[in-house]
Amino acid sequence: MKEEERVLIMDHYEHGIVINALNALRNVLIGQQRPTDPVDELLLKAIDAPYQKIKRRGHYAAR
Repeated sequence: MKEEERVLIMDHYEHGIVINALNALRNVLIGQQRPTDPVDELLLKAIDAPYQKIKRRGHYAAR
């Protein structure tokens, strides 16, 4: 069975929010002495996510 993937398109600011939120969750889990493996994996995926240039056509026409 083929596993489905999801793709999120985020700007630089949104990417930073995701990284900070995952790191905060990781810190909470460490404080509670709970395993952080799933959050660690997701955090690394988010940090290493590739950039993709978005092609935009011209400027918006004046109305």
